[in-house]
Amino acid sequence: MFKDTIRGLDKLFKDDIKAPKIILVTGPPGGMKSSFVYALISKYVENTGEFALYTTLEERVESHLENMEAVGIKLSMNMQVSDLTDLREMDQLLAEEEQTNYIDFTEKMVAHLKKKMGDRFTVFALDSLGALYSLMDETGNLRKKLYSLFQTLRDYNLVAFMLMEKPLYGQPPFLGNEGFLVDGIINLGMERSTGKIVRFLQVEKMRAVSHSMEKHALVVGVDGGIAVLGPVLSG
Repeated sequence: MFKDTIRGLDKLFKDDIKAPKIILVTGPPGGMKSSFVYALISKYVENTGEFALYTTLEERVESHLENMEAVGIKLSMNMQVSDLTDLREMDQLLAEEEQTNYIDFTEKMVAHLKKKMGDRFTVFALDSLGALYSLMDETGNLRKKLYSLFQTLRDYNLVAFMLMEKPLYGQPPFLGNEGFLVDGIINLGMERSTGKIVRFLQVEKMRAVSHSMEKHALVVGVDGGIAVLGPVLSG
């Protein structure tokens, strides 16, 4: 997953991950969370012939794909991109008790694709957890609900990326103790380095994998796509 996908990413890992894994990808607006995850998965399934599902709750498929193409990320026929914006709009017209349970809907969507694609379906992404929370009528027992969702993804032997927005400075608003429930955390951020604002990638946690915890520069390459460069020098 982290080898031979995004240029330079393999330098951060001594070895690669094995499914199942739940990986939280955090970062502020403009931190390239969606671009990073999409580029990573797209290249991975293109290399392996496996299949992925990328689900966005925040924008339509057409808009998402246009944004990916704008930064030079190649689209893969081995990845299905789905959006739930129509479902969200329909919910606004329904009574509260008739509205969609989005965690249940996500589990059923994954189950359907697993039944259809079998072992070829190996990677899932949800963009984003914050949007998912905003669609929930109440967030009581959120840890229990997230545990159920994550366990479903593990039972299907998937590598799952859960995107979550966080402030530019400080920690994201973990409502369901996400940091304890996931297997890995990749933080994408921005900070000043040698007088300029640069984007960075930092692997804060990755169970069963030896990895660097240094911040590494994340850039859009001159030939398109995303690349990870060397450590960021603060100041």
